[in-house]
Amino acid sequence: MMQISSDSASNKHSLINVMHRFIAAANNMDETIMVPSLLRDVPLEEQAAASEVEPNNNNEPPCPNKQRDMYEHYLLLKSIKNDMEWGLLKREMSSGASFLEMAVKQEEQQPVTGDVHLDDNSDLEHQFHYHLRGLFGVLSKLTLQADHLTNRYKREIGGGNFMR
Repeated sequence: MMQISSDSASNKHSLINVMHRFIAAANNMDETIMVPSLLRDVPLEEQAAASEVEPNNNNEPPCPNKQRDMYEHYLLLKSIKNDMEWGLLKREMSSGASFLEMAVKQEEQQPVTGDVHLDDNSDLEHQFHYHLRGLFGVLSKLTLQADHLTNRYKREIGGGNFMR
């Protein structure tokens, strides 16, 4: 089994460290938010500020891909953390196969030839670095969002603003 050297684990810019920071922030969020249902119908600060600054006069519905309230955002962060810790769970897709199983099946179905395409292999390093940069950026943003959600919950509960 491959061991991780203590040098790479202690490097604050390593992927492992970024992953640990996000998981720690998500665990802190989960431990702090004792009653997640209090987050229901509480808009994210970004959405509340945007609607005050720029009202929606063109009668377009809000973007369905964005979280509508803090509760949905909390569930999203928790789900991402679980996927990172446990891998992709079985999805309700086609045969119920996970993404990894579907990728393996797709790879097996492709015809095997003796020719190795140099273009495909020479681009692997570029693809790896592209996705690694993206992963670093996404994990850093998710860590900040988990910390922000935790701090806002503490602030709001401290002031009793969530009580109905």
